Amino acid sequence: MLEYNLPKYLPSAEELPDSDETPVDNELQELIPGLLKAILLILWSERMDWLFAIDMGIYYHPDKPPIVPDGFLSLGVERFYDEELRPSYVLWDENVVPIFVLEVVSQNYRKEYTTKLDEYEALGVLYYVIYSSRRRRKPHLEVHKLVNGKYELQEGNPVWLPEIGLGIGCERGNYCGVTREWMYWYDEQGQRYLTPAEQVKQETLRAQQETLRAQQEALRAQQEALRAQQESQRADVAEQRVQQLAKQLRALGIDPDNLT
Repeated sequence: MLEYNLPKYLPSAEELPDSDETPVDNELQELIPGLLKAILLILWSERMDWLFAIDMGIYYHPDKPPIVPDGFLSLGVERFYDEELRPSYVLWDENVVPIFVLEVVSQNYRKEYTTKLDEYEALGVLYYVIYSSRRRRKPHLEVHKLVNGKYELQEGNPVWLPEIGLGIGCERGNYCGVTREWMYWYDEQGQRYLTPAEQVKQETLRAQQETLRAQQEALRAQQEALRAQQESQRADVAEQRVQQLAKQLRALGIDPDNLT
């Protein structure tokens, strides 16, 4: 776990650089965390106690450079720092270590499986997740959980994260018009949560189905009204025939009401 041994006077987030200025070398380093954040913005739209940051510096000591993961999740913090939003994540201000950190491995290896693993372990991050689509003989997704101060690799895809109340995994899908393997959040039964575009499509389909059902109900009501009208017309015709027959009988001197 992180042990604070800090100077008495500490800079604020506004006084610290907001990143290490290292550019991403693969779009996936932005798109994958961006997709996870977009799903959370829908799932947790009513919650204000979480932060999912992308390429934001985590400061753990004012005299040391920040750690800048591709994405991280903190729970129990203010969702919005102020109207300018957070420039960086400063541990001595937030007092909450991120519970989940994500690194996306690109063609330029950045020590995700060695140095960064040790850094997040020392920081006390509960879940350290590494994704690499370039791996051939090992799983693309690794979920490491901090157990007694050491990371243990978790089995499965997706992996349930009880402290977060979500599962994390990867599968093929479409995001931003690209069909490939993406990372998603899952429920406890292993069902994938929909992306924003999928949710819009689902809601549109549901609205179309509701419109179709309403049209079908209106058509059935019209058909019932038509049948009732036809029945009424048939009854009127039958009554007219009875009246005509009674008239003819009276003309013959026969009382139609006293027929035996």
